Amino acid sequence: MTKIFIANAEATRSLGVELGKFLPASSIILLEGDLGAGKTTLVQGIGEGLGITDAIVSPTFTLINEYTEGRLPLYHLDLYRLSTSEVESLNPEHYWEAIEVAPGIVAIEWAERLHYLPPSYLHLTLTYSQDGGRQAQFTCNGQFDLAWLLDRLSGCLPLASSVE
Repeated sequence: MTKIFIANAEATRSLGVELGKFLPASSIILLEGDLGAGKTTLVQGIGEGLGITDAIVSPTFTLINEYTEGRLPLYHLDLYRLSTSEVESLNPEHYWEAIEVAPGIVAIEWAERLHYLPPSYLHLTLTYSQDGGRQAQFTCNGQFDLAWLLDRLSGCLPLASSVE
C-alpha cells in the first residue's frame, strides 16, 4: 500500500491522465472514498489519457457509461445508489471479463458495494486530507505490481507533493 498527497483537482486529473496513458487492456480500477474527493475527476483524467474526447460524466443515474473512441475502451461504473443485490444484477463482471464488450479499462466508483472482486485490480481510495488537499491510497492485487505502478507514475507524482 502506498499513500500520496494530491494538492488539488488538477493534480487528481493529471494522475488519471498518466494512468490512462499506460494501463493495459483489462485493467480494473476500484475507486472508493469520500463523496466529492475526486473519483470522477480521476476517471475523467484516465479518459483523457486514453485519448477520449467525449465529455466524461459521472454515471450516478445511468450506472454505466461506455467510451470507445480512445486507445482502449473505458467502462465507467458508479455504484453509489445501488444495494449489493442491485449491483449483482448489473453484472459488473461482464466488463472486467470482457463478456460482450472489448477489453478495456474498467473504473468502478463506490467499489465497496461489489459483491465480489475481480482477480486482479488497482484499488484506489481518495479521502480529504486535513490541509484541504486529498490523500490517495493505492493497493494492487493480481497483475498490478505497486513498484511498477509507482515507477510509471513518477512523472506526475511531483504534482501530488509527497509519497509515503
